Amino acid sequence: MTLGAQDLMVAPPRLDVLSTVVPHPDRADDDFRDLASMAATAFSAPIGLVTLVGDRIQWFVAAEGTKETQAPADISFCVHTLTVPDGEIFSVMDATADARFSGHPHVAGGPKLRFYAGAPILVHGQPIGTVCVFDVVARDGVSPDQTAQLLRLSRIAARLFEMKDVTRRHQAAEAAVAREEQRHAAALEAAQVGRWLWDIRRGTVQGNKTLACMFGLPQASEISAAALLNAIDPADRPAMLRQLKAAARGTEDYDGTFRIPSKNRFLLGRGRVYERDASGKPTHLLGVTFDVTEQQTSARRTKLLLRELNHRVKNTLAMLQSLARQTLRRTSDPEQFMTAFAGRLQAISESHGLLSDHEWGSIRLSALLQKQLLPHVRDYEGQIEIHKDEIELGPDQALGLGLVLHELATNATKYGSLSVPTGKVVITARRIEEEGVGLLNLTWTEIGGPQVETPDKRGFGSILIERSLDKVLGSAVSVTYLPSGLTALIRLPL
Repeated sequence: MTLGAQDLMVAPPRLDVLSTVVPHPDRADDDFRDLASMAATAFSAPIGLVTLVGDRIQWFVAAEGTKETQAPADISFCVHTLTVPDGEIFSVMDATADARFSGHPHVAGGPKLRFYAGAPILVHGQPIGTVCVFDVVARDGVSPDQTAQLLRLSRIAARLFEMKDVTRRHQAAEAAVAREEQRHAAALEAAQVGRWLWDIRRGTVQGNKTLACMFGLPQASEISAAALLNAIDPADRPAMLRQLKAAARGTEDYDGTFRIPSKNRFLLGRGRVYERDASGKPTHLLGVTFDVTEQQTSARRTKLLLRELNHRVKNTLAMLQSLARQTLRRTSDPEQFMTAFAGRLQAISESHGLLSDHEWGSIRLSALLQKQLLPHVRDYEGQIEIHKDEIELGPDQALGLGLVLHELATNATKYGSLSVPTGKVVITARRIEEEGVGLLNLTWTEIGGPQVETPDKRGFGSILIERSLDKVLGSAVSVTYLPSGLTALIRLPL
C-alpha cells in the first residue's frame, strides 16, 4: 500500500462525503446489482462489485459472483483505485507478481485472485468507492473499450448515489414538514382552534373537526362555504362578508367576530389570502377561528355593570345629599352631625361593598344582616337571634333595607335592648305570597332592654326608617313602641 492511498483512505473530506451521502454503507442495495453484473460481463470476469470504502472497512453494496459483503479496507485493491486521477482506472494484471498484493489472503489462498480492474466513484469531487472486477486468471492488459465501459459504470454509480441522497433528503424534509403539520394540527385541536382553507372558486372549505363543531355542522374534511355562512347569525353576515372581500382584495387581513345561533357561541375568525392565480385574483383564503364566547360575555357583562354602577352612583349621591340635609336639619351640634352622618355613610358603604362583591346582582339577607348588625354588638350569636327563610335581595332592596337595619341597630344601641348586656334582638324573616307577588315579611323585636316609652316627637332616625324603602314600590315600615321593647315590621316586595 502506498502512502498516498493510506492517507486518502482516512482523509476527513472523503469520509465526510461518504457518511453524508450514504448514511448506511453496510446495507446492500439491489439498485446497483445491474451495474456489478454489467462490469463483470464487460470484462468476462467471474466477479463484479460496487463498493464503498471506509477508513477500516470496505462494503460491497452490490456483488456478482461472490457472497461476501465486506472486506478489510487496509489490504483491499480498491483503496489504490481511490488515488487514480479522474478518467483513469487502476488495474493489476497478475497479483502474484505484484509485491503489494502477493501476500493478500485471497491471492495466496482461495479463491486465488489474479486480475483486478477498478474505477473510482466520485461524488462531490471525493472518491467514496469503486466499480471493480476480479478474475482468477492473470491477464495481459485492459482494452480501451473495457476501460471506457468501467468508467461509464462508475459515473452511473456516482449519479445514482447522488440521486438517492437527494431523494432521501427530500423524504426527510417532507417527513419533517409532515411531523410539523401534525404537531400544529394537534396543538390547534388541543387549544380548540378551528383551522380552514377556503377554495374561493369551488366554494368549499377544508377544515379540522373543531371548525365543524364550532359551526354546529356534521364532521367532514370538506364543507360547503354556503353552509358555514348560513350557520352565522344573519345580523353578522354583512359585516363578515365585507371583511372577507377586503381581505380578498389584499388591502387587509380578515378579522371578524360573529355569533352562531345554533350553538349560542361567539367566534372570532382571522385569515388572509393564501394563493392567487396568474392574473392576481385570490383563489384560496387561509385562516383560523377561535371561540371567544367568554370574552364577549365578559365584555357585555362589564358594560352592564358599568351602566348599573353609574346608575347606582347617581342614586347614592342623591341619597347622600338628602341624608346630609336631613341630618343637619335635625342636629345642631357639629359633632353629633358627624357621628350620625358617618354612621349612615358606613351603612350605605357596607351595602355597597356586598353588592360590589356580587357584581351588583342579588345578595342574601343573612349576609346583609350580619354586615349591618355586627358593628353594634359585642356577642353577635348571643345578642342577635334570627329566624329566617333563604331570601335574595336586589340592589335597591339591599341599600334601603341596609339603611333601615342600621338605624334600628343604632337606636337599639343608644336606647333599646342592645344598650344593656342582657338585651337582644329577635329577627324573623319569612317569604310570603300575596296575590302572586313574593314579599319579605321581616319583624324586628327588641327584648330584655330598658322599658320603652313612645317619644313625644319623631326624630330623623324614625323618619329615615320609614322612608329608606321609598324607592321600592309596595314596601312599608311600621314601628311600634311597646313597653317591653321597640318592634318594627318591614314588608318588602321581592
